[in-house]
Parts: sequence; structure tokens; C-alpha cells
Amino acid sequence: MTTNDMPRWATGIVLPLLNLLSALLVAALAIHLLGEDPVDAMRILVNSAIVNPEGLSYTLFYASTFIFTGLAVSLAMQAGLFNIGAEGQMYFGGLGLTLAMLAFDASLPWYLLIPVGMVGAALFGALWAFIPGYLQAKRGSHIVVTTIMFNFIAASLMNFVIVKYLIPPGEQNTASRVFSDAAALPPLNAWFPALGDTPLNVSFFLSILALVIYGVFVSRSAWGYKLRATGLNKHAAHYAGVKISAMIIVTMLISGALAGLGAVNSIMGSTHYLSLNFVGGAGFVGIAIALMGRQHPVGIFLSSVLFGALIQGGFDLSLEKPNIPTETFIFIQGLIILFCGAMENLYAPVLIKLIKGKKG
Repeated sequence: MTTNDMPRWATGIVLPLLNLLSALLVAALAIHLLGEDPVDAMRILVNSAIVNPEGLSYTLFYASTFIFTGLAVSLAMQAGLFNIGAEGQMYFGGLGLTLAMLAFDASLPWYLLIPVGMVGAALFGALWAFIPGYLQAKRGSHIVVTTIMFNFIAASLMNFVIVKYLIPPGEQNTASRVFSDAAALPPLNAWFPALGDTPLNVSFFLSILALVIYGVFVSRSAWGYKLRATGLNKHAAHYAGVKISAMIIVTMLISGALAGLGAVNSIMGSTHYLSLNFVGGAGFVGIAIALMGRQHPVGIFLSSVLFGALIQGGFDLSLEKPNIPTETFIFIQGLIILFCGAMENLYAPVLIKLIKGKKG
């Protein structure tokens, strides 16, 4: 029995949980070495990020963005493409959204303006992913190399555009002007007052809808079958009639569009303007979410909530425990990526023996 032959419950539930627990145990050791009690630290983190309604609201706010970047990476992985450019694609998507807002926020009503902004984010995100996809499909340039290069290009380009063209005259803040009220996504605390004064907004429901659409198209459509076939064996998919070059380009376009939509929550749902480095590493977190969630909609959602909880709980924990710096949670994220990515099959041999013994 190999890893591919293991039951779905083993690869989809048991292995990710074991990997996550391993990462948390190493993190607990690091917190102990910093002179703090890991159990007390975990209690504070859970209370701040999950139990407290306002903290849960922030957790879901962060998760809303992570779901889109996680979907962007996951969709590409289904085709055998490791798109690590979601950071730059979300950044460029924010530019498309902002240009749409600056052009139309004074003339369009909210029910037209918000969809226009979302379309702008998706189009610019797709555009930024198109070139790496085209180079992979037509020139054989490795997608990992081109997408990571495009992250740096996007950061430099955005710095130039914001500083040169978008900062209002007389302003010192490196950001565009604030959008009109019509461009703001409705906050959920208007319907759920217990959430408090937090930025959680309707983009959370949009991210859930994106998860459902992703699950249906990947698992229940002819296109999804061709996508997965391409990821499993390009040569077999080619002989079955799949146009590999077209599949790679279309997949990267959709992947980039999903990453671009991640900017909607951050900009239209929170800041209401475009600022430097607004992405804040969300694109790279999407890689960890795709790996940990095994590219499954439920796994992506749970992983996104986990990383959202780490950010929200980690902020409060660093306030209550000064010995634990905020950088500790970047370290924990790195551990999760290590165990759920590079070492994802660490416990597979043991599980295979247990499964064989049970069958025997």
C-alpha cells in the first residue's frame, strides 16, 4: 500500500491532524523556552480568537481573505501547477479594484459599484497570472520561478503607481484617496450586533460561495475532471483529448482571479483605500492553507479559520504575554507549512502499517 492507496479519511483527516499537532507541539516547546506556559498561552489564544464574539469576528474577517488565496493556490495545484504568486496577484487585483473605485465611486450606486470593483479585482488578478501561465504553457518556463518573480515585480510596480499617481496632493500617507461610502461592503455587525465594531463584512459569505462553486466545478463537472486529469498525468490527459496548454492558461487565469478577489475583503470591507503592502502576506498564507486543506473545500475553510485565529489570537497573546513576540506566530505558520507541506507524509508509513494490520 502506498500513500495514494490510503483511505480518504486517512489522507484527508488523520494525516493533516497529525501534522498540525506536530507543528503545535514544536510551537509549545518554543513558547516554553521563552519562559511562558504553553497551556496558558493556548487558553488565551482560543479565548481571544474563538470564544470571544468580537475576536471570532476578526478571525472570520482574516479567514475571508485567506479562503480566496487558498482557493487560488488550490485550483492551480489541481492542475499540477504550484502557483506561489497569489501575493502579487492579490496586490495587482487591489490595483484593479482601486482604479474602478476611483473612476466610478462618485457616479454609480452601491449595487453597481461593488460588482464593478469585484470585476476589476478579478480581471487584474487574472492578468497578473496570465503571463506566468502563458510562459509555462508555451515556453516551458517553470511556474514557480515566474510567479515568485512576479511577486517582486508587482510590489515594485505598486510602489511606483501609488507614490507617483494615486497619493492625493498634499497627503503624506502612501495610499490612494478614501473611496465613497457607496464602495463599502455592508458590515455584518449591522445584522449581528454581538460581533462588535469589527470589519467582518459580506465578503465572508462571498468566500463561502466561492468554496461551494470550487467544490462543484472541481469534483462534479467535466472541466473539473479534465483539470484533475491534467494534474495527475499530463501525458495521459493529452492522449485523452485535453489541450494541456489551454488548460494551464485557463487554470492560471482563474487562479489569479481568485487571488485578486482576496483584495475585496481587505480594501472594500476594511480600509476603503489602496495602501502599500495591504496584502500583508495573505498570498503566502494561501500556500499553507492549500497544503494543509489538501485542496478540499472543507479543508480550505478550516485551515483559513485556523490561520485567522492565529493572527487574531496571536495579537492579544503578545499583549498579555510580553515574552511572546508577535513574530512567534510567523514561526508557527512556518512550522505548519513545514509539517503540512514538505513533511506531509511523515506519518504515512506508520498509518499504512496500522491500516494493513487492521485489515489483516
